[in-house]
Amino acid sequence: MKEKIMQYSDVLVAFTVEYGLKFISALVVLLIGLWVIKILNRAIKRTMDKRSIDPTLQPFLRSLISSLFKVLLVITVMSMLGIEMTSFVAILGAAGLAIGLALSGTLQNFAGGVMILILKPFKVGDFIETQGFKGKVKEIQIFNTILNTVDNRRVIIPNGGLSTGSMVNYTAEPTRRLDITFGISYGDDVDKAKKVIHEAISADERVLKDPPVFVKLAELGDSSVNLAMRVWVATEDYWDVHFDAREKVYAALNANKISIPFPQMDVHLHKKD
Repeated sequence: MKEKIMQYSDVLVAFTVEYGLKFISALVVLLIGLWVIKILNRAIKRTMDKRSIDPTLQPFLRSLISSLFKVLLVITVMSMLGIEMTSFVAILGAAGLAIGLALSGTLQNFAGGVMILILKPFKVGDFIETQGFKGKVKEIQIFNTILNTVDNRRVIIPNGGLSTGSMVNYTAEPTRRLDITFGISYGDDVDKAKKVIHEAISADERVLKDPPVFVKLAELGDSSVNLAMRVWVATEDYWDVHFDAREKVYAALNANKISIPFPQMDVHLHKKD
């Protein structure tokens, strides 16, 4: 009886020593790992602040990165305890693949939203053209971007296509060039017309002096001599100047007896003998 008790005691001691040391080592690694992850999380936050990453995105990214580190830490600790992780990792990978395939479109939109918030090709308030729509950016969400069109329609665009497709940002730059073509009749004084247009548009204080106002003969059209006018304006003044310039030049040309023709066709009739 005493021999059996001694045998059980030896086995218990050996088990305690073997697995106790593993448990203590795993616990130490777990505590140190959590401490390191906490330090890394703070460092990531400082980096995001320095790079001016969107504040609404920062908590999500930090939480995602922290969770990934914690999963790796748990797998490491479980391996140290002697738990077989091969099957567990295989099952986890298969489940992740199945979920990824089922949510491929959603994940693409999510990834697109993250890239937009990080790279900032546009921001809230910008006027953009993309996916066949023009509008002012009202909101940038994780999965979608919301535009308000000029006639106040709300357009919801998935971020996946938005982040990989072509886009025009009309308000990204502080200035824009305004191009307008004016037609005058054949026989009118071209130099006089150029001077009238130049003076009319230069009088507008919203038109920038540098680069200078450009007025040149562009083409000899079917019914008119076309003069190209190019001016630079502040982006926020673009549309106001766009409409006002046409009115001012039209009035100035009329005041100087320079006619603005309309399309016409000459028909010649030949009498047959």
